[in-house]
Amino acid sequence: MLTKIPHKGNETMSFTTLGLSAHLLDTLEAKGYTQPTPIQTQVIPLVLRGRDILGAAQTGTGKTAAFALPIIQKLVKDVEATQSSARALVIVPTRELASQVALAIESYAEGLNITCIALFGGANMARQAKELGEGVDIIVATPGRLIELNKQGHIPLSRIQYLVFDEADTIFDMGFIREIEQIIDLLPVNRQNMLFSATMTPSVKQLSEKILKKPLLVEIDNLKAADMTLRQVVHPVEKERKKELLSFLIGSNNYSQVLIFTRTKVEADEVSSELTLSGLKNVVIHGNKKHGARDRALSEFREGTARILVATDIAARGLDIEGLPVVINYDIPHVSTDYLHRIGRTGRAGNEGLAITLLSSGEHHSWSKIIAMLGKNVETILVEGFEPPADQGLLKTRGKSMSKDGEKKAKTDGAFGNKRKKAPVQPKFIGKRGPRVAREEPVDKGNSPARGSAFGNKKPSPSKSGGRGR
Repeated sequence: MLTKIPHKGNETMSFTTLGLSAHLLDTLEAKGYTQPTPIQTQVIPLVLRGRDILGAAQTGTGKTAAFALPIIQKLVKDVEATQSSARALVIVPTRELASQVALAIESYAEGLNITCIALFGGANMARQAKELGEGVDIIVATPGRLIELNKQGHIPLSRIQYLVFDEADTIFDMGFIREIEQIIDLLPVNRQNMLFSATMTPSVKQLSEKILKKPLLVEIDNLKAADMTLRQVVHPVEKERKKELLSFLIGSNNYSQVLIFTRTKVEADEVSSELTLSGLKNVVIHGNKKHGARDRALSEFREGTARILVATDIAARGLDIEGLPVVINYDIPHVSTDYLHRIGRTGRAGNEGLAITLLSSGEHHSWSKIIAMLGKNVETILVEGFEPPADQGLLKTRGKSMSKDGEKKAKTDGAFGNKRKKAPVQPKFIGKRGPRVAREEPVDKGNSPARGSAFGNKKPSPSKSGGRGR
């Protein structure tokens, strides 16, 4: 049975009311955190009480602190535990998110005897195994690398007390279903579980029903809150002129920092090359880039050395770029909910943000699904000099083109207004009684049944004898 926790609205609260320890409160104050976000307000007390959590919230809502702070506090209180094996496990979809979450946990645990490690593919496995051997409390890992190290005996999961799935919808989108099932089978039955997801897909619901025990649903709709700070704009443009418009927008507006999303790795490289030719320095991250190259690209982007980052949806999932002002969707994502992940990179923590979408005529159907999901229209602005032809506007007819060449031809009437009739089909054989269909004669006439007349079957004729028949 899933119990939903009602949202308390915009009540001003303090971290001091959530039951956190004095040490954690001092750490948060030193980092400038004074008021918790809505999801932190609801999740932290519930985790401290030992409840299983199903958190439905978009990116940028403070989910990491919501589960990390109470877990750290509970680990510190467990004085009997040793550091020989991990006690908390956080599963994330990408290496970038693993590094980001691990760094956040380490910053929250400053001054405490709590250790954390990030495990992901592309990094030195021997070094990771060595750090695990020295003892850790919290593991943040991608599913694939976690299973690899477990098979080699470096990660005993028998003492895990706290299990967290972060960005669960993305984990399943990347095809980690079997790995997740293997990991769950390796864990002890008695543990506290937390599952956080931006969208509640059927796979996420199925996982929640399998691992969560009497969970409490914490649902934060931060899209309405984001409407106050996030502006969404769509620029219709021909597909062939997207790269040109992209360079024009960045150059003419002199954006200080821009994150550009593409659907594929090939498109990411092509966009990056075009921007470079236009004199706009940029860095790119996607699945084909090595871990070191991706880390350097993110560092340059965060530090401002490169003001443009081109990324695929999966590579940039869950990234937290502080104060990012602009996100540009070079194309429409394959999955509508990925649009929320994209625009969620900007307008975070109450800051203003701008999400721009470049829309070609072939993407109208996908865009209509996003509009339906948002429940509102997005501001449409035609950029002078880049306007698409009139027949490629946002309203597109279904099926065949209705241009002159494609118009349906009208039927031609006969000379006296009557419709012209088709000539009758000539039958193959015409006998005395009219048209007959040709039939194949049976090979063995002796065994074939008697042929009937047009009005029914005839009685068999009497067999001929020597005399005249009666």
